[in-house]
Amino acid sequence: MENWDEVKTAFQVARMGTVSGAAEVLGVHHATVIRHIDAIEGRLGVKLFQRHARGYTPTEAGEDLLRVAQATEDQFNQLSGRIKGQGNDVTGELVVTSLVSLAPLLTPALTEFQTVHDGVIVRFLTGARLFRLEYGEAHVAIRAGTVPDQPDNVVQAFGKQRMGLYASRAYAERYGVPDTLADFPKHRFVDHDDASSRAPFSRWLRANVPTEAIMFRAIDDRTLTQAVRLGAGIGFVPEWQAVDEPDLIEVLPPSEEWDGLVWLVTHVDLHRTTKVQAFLSFLKEKAKDWDL
Repeated sequence: MENWDEVKTAFQVARMGTVSGAAEVLGVHHATVIRHIDAIEGRLGVKLFQRHARGYTPTEAGEDLLRVAQATEDQFNQLSGRIKGQGNDVTGELVVTSLVSLAPLLTPALTEFQTVHDGVIVRFLTGARLFRLEYGEAHVAIRAGTVPDQPDNVVQAFGKQRMGLYASRAYAERYGVPDTLADFPKHRFVDHDDASSRAPFSRWLRANVPTEAIMFRAIDDRTLTQAVRLGAGIGFVPEWQAVDEPDLIEVLPPSEEWDGLVWLVTHVDLHRTTKVQAFLSFLKEKAKDWDL
């Protein structure tokens, strides 16, 4: 294609559905958008869009262009993410993604790393979303569960998040504490809102507790821990957090089948860069003091 700007314009018109929407995304005047569309349609000798009162709808040819442009944009984003991680200096963006529950440990570590390397801009992304390392969405991912199997990733064992089943003293005073699994149906529980969660402790709870007994559900690990602390029900809390919670009572002895393996994941193209290696070495050293 002789003019990439025209392809980008057509791509944005297909995405946004209107000339004005594409113009806003591209930061150009709407007349420029129309000129680009007319030019590329004239060069290709085919209509890429059907014009109507509500905007522009891609024709079959337009859909073909959209697919190719989307793939090209993804490749550019991937390249950009890799370039950002290259170089011999520990500077620029460092994007780390992890479980929300590990944030109280990782935030101090990231802050200290930034103190040592004051040219680093930290972006710490938490949540359930699986960030795509192959597209440069993160430099380092800290994941739990079964060993990650995405291609072209370097996966290293990082530890094990030990979980315990707890109730607050307020809950125990109101409802008592179960002595055995047979008592579980008489109690209230806290668990993840996603019944298909792969977390070992959540799978165990769902297998041993009636669905109707799970009275408080949420998608954020911090919310679940707070709900247990406030007496909403019996639930799982990372042992390293429970140590500092004197009002939590252990309901059952800990079991290894509740624990989740934790992994450090990097993309092969960024794994050996100076910045990523510096952070991995720093993080592994700090984690020696963590009771994971």
